[in-house]
Amino acid sequence: MPDKKSHDSASEELRSFAFLTVVMAPVLAGLLIAAYGFIVWFYQMFAGPPHA
Repeated sequence: MPDKKSHDSASEELRSFAFLTVVMAPVLAGLLIAAYGFIVWFYQMFAGPPHA
């Protein structure tokens, strides 16, 4: 017979997984893309646009 603590732990684990996949992964992907865009923009302020 499963105990309540095991069930609570599984529920918490599922909630954590859902939060990481639904919220954190897209947010981190967006931040990574934004950071790359900022780095390229900042680089082009000094080096100029490509083929310039």
